[in-house]
Amino acid sequence: MTGYHHTESATETQPEVGDTLRVLLVEDEERLANTIARGLRREGMAVDVVFDGKAALSKTAVNSYDVIVLDRNLPLVHGDDVCKQLVARQCISRILMLTAAGSIQDRVTGLDLGADDYLPKPFALKELVARIRALGRRAVMAVPPVLTAGDLTLDPARHVAERAGRDLSLTKKEFSVLEVLLAAEGRVVSAEELLERVWDENTDPFTNVVRVTIMTLRRKIGDPPLVETVAGVGYRMVTPTQ
Repeated sequence: MTGYHHTESATETQPEVGDTLRVLLVEDEERLANTIARGLRREGMAVDVVFDGKAALSKTAVNSYDVIVLDRNLPLVHGDDVCKQLVARQCISRILMLTAAGSIQDRVTGLDLGADDYLPKPFALKELVARIRALGRRAVMAVPPVLTAGDLTLDPARHVAERAGRDLSLTKKEFSVLEVLLAAEGRVVSAEELLERVWDENTDPFTNVVRVTIMTLRRKIGDPPLVETVAGVGYRMVTPTQ
């Protein structure tokens, strides 16, 4: 297997709190792709994987990603052409290009195509994670530094969620679900969207993981309730009437 070398344990790189990045990994070497994807998921990222350029264009047409990790030498549609089409489409995802060729000219060519960053193979997982997170911070649309609903506050930067000054002690998934609901500012968020934003496409669409997480979140938030179920549609945050 080429392209990736494991210089240190993935568990030594701790996930940044408050970040749930949605990543598309486009790599034609399936074993390598699956190894990288497992490493990124251990870092708390939601990762979809495709193995050719045509599939990458199809995925990005229907899904929104924070970062696209894009190998250059892809079958069906070359990585350079994928990058050019994404840029022409005004895709808001940040693009990190991978290549076995590490010359300065290769890097310049990739960046000229519209890529945001460039990483030559072989690379360490720790560096890939750091670069994805850096790009992810640039991809995130501006939101208030602290999200609120009534007396509930959520600070993504500090990974702190409190209600009336009481720490809610949320798990990473609970925190991410609450962050998505608060950022929606009262809009109904479907279970499918929560699965896409907080988990990834490999999650069984018929799973009850969203419902169970919402139930636990409600219990931790306490009364009066702030998370409302809209039957057959999804969930939304409400501000209780006094």
